[in-house]
Amino acid sequence: MASAGLVPIVAIVGRPNVGKSTLFNRIVGSRAAIVEDRARTTRDRMYGLADWNGRRFMLVDTGGLEVDPRDPIEARVQDQARLAIAEADVILFVVEAITGLTPADEEAAAILRRANAPVLVAVNKSDNPKRELEAAEFYALGWEHTFPIAAVHGRGVADLLDEVVLALPPESDQELARKQRLEEADAFSREVESGRLEPVIAGEGDAGDEDAEDGADADDITDESARKWDAMIAAESDDEPPAIALVGRPNVGKSSLLNALLGQERMIVSDIPGTTRDAIDTRLPWGRTEIVLIDTAGIRRRGRVAGGADADKFSTLRSFRAISRADVAVLLIDAVDGLTAQDMHIAGFVVDEGRGLVIAVNKWDAVEEKTGTTFDQYVEWIRHEAPFLDFAPIVSISAKTGLRVPRILELAVDVWAERRRRVSTGELNRIVGDATARQEPPAVKGKRPKLFYATQVAVAPPTFVFFAREAGSVHFSYRRYLENRLRDVFGFLGTPIRLVFRERATVRLPRRSTPGGRKGGKAIGRAPERGSDARPSGKGRPSGAKTARATRRG
Repeated sequence: MASAGLVPIVAIVGRPNVGKSTLFNRIVGSRAAIVEDRARTTRDRMYGLADWNGRRFMLVDTGGLEVDPRDPIEARVQDQARLAIAEADVILFVVEAITGLTPADEEAAAILRRANAPVLVAVNKSDNPKRELEAAEFYALGWEHTFPIAAVHGRGVADLLDEVVLALPPESDQELARKQRLEEADAFSREVESGRLEPVIAGEGDAGDEDAEDGADADDITDESARKWDAMIAAESDDEPPAIALVGRPNVGKSSLLNALLGQERMIVSDIPGTTRDAIDTRLPWGRTEIVLIDTAGIRRRGRVAGGADADKFSTLRSFRAISRADVAVLLIDAVDGLTAQDMHIAGFVVDEGRGLVIAVNKWDAVEEKTGTTFDQYVEWIRHEAPFLDFAPIVSISAKTGLRVPRILELAVDVWAERRRRVSTGELNRIVGDATARQEPPAVKGKRPKLFYATQVAVAPPTFVFFAREAGSVHFSYRRYLENRLRDVFGFLGTPIRLVFRERATVRLPRRSTPGGRKGGKAIGRAPERGSDARPSGKGRPSGAKTARATRRG
């Protein structure tokens, strides 16, 4: 099947437990698929982008191919494998050298002979010369290209990939244009490195357009500092498509929601908790661009994970990793069960990671005796039980019926944009000045902090640095007050924001000659308090010791 306008697809298929996921991880270059020495570990289609000899292609890992599965979930696995075969441009048929040619291999081969894509046979676990010779028996399947490999060690995989690249369809216009852009960028970088071109500094900071209150220090407000911070913000790439992870407890409807968003049976859905094991990435067109949807395994309670199977432990770890690499997490809550302690634990991890958050109350069709205020009561209850999530939008949906399902992506993309919101330094300081004028920071242990200057230093999540006196004494309640003021003015829907308070350093100006011939200098900082012992001494004023001696002599 030709991939019009997209990267070609290479599917890895074969009977269970022949090393398909190991080969997938080897080619992709990361441990993306769960590998366990047990048959039927992989269930859904796992996608990963690979690159070999300058050609990009999408690699698909599938569950074991069987003719007559008896388990209902395994029957869905076969449907997923057949869908992968139907959409593939090249098929890698993985068999095993240790067991040799089996009836199950022949049954899988019979299915693959009906495929339109070219088939390459990879005889896995051929990790010594003897097994490489024994791999010749698989020529009996009838395919010309048969390669002995060892996916664990990488033996023979390069030769296999060389043939895969040759079998791929011609590159699309979009792919050729992408390569052209990369070549132009590399050429520009070489020109800059050679000194023939001056690099362009992103973001001429606007920090210098206003003086901070009470003479904020020069090293904090210099244009150079503002340029560095603006360049740091500008360095955040907006070219990558938004990555949206569907997270939650087992059996809350994550896979059903993904299928509803895609309009096809992309994920296996079952009432049995733990059906999904891998974190599955799927690209979906969105306007002029696309978004990446990540379906994750249900995150179980820590006690159940510790005592469960290895696949369950790996699934939970991969779900947390999926949150860490996502831009926005959609937390699904069961409308019948309500907000649970595990839901709040997952949401807390999302906030700690600085990811955007959308709360979706799923299975809304199962809520009985709903009225016009039922949803408002749900929202009020969630806000009361988890006040640290008051910035996250909440929506009621039904993945089963499709109720408000499109609204999920609309909110998630809005949150993704809010995480990249940039606030100019001048506007930020006007808001902070108004906030401090309305309510000063409270004194803590006799020390009252004073804010001088603020600037945004990063996006995703938005991060702000406040320069202050007694910065360590800024109370949590005042931090919350400032955060609420920023949200009132700038929004930041669904995204955590970071507030960092930094002590303002004292700066000494360079010494300069005075009319009397002496060099003088002045320190910019807090003047000594009245009654302090820190008094300047010199010819014009006796020291404390000299004063005492003069008194005794008198």
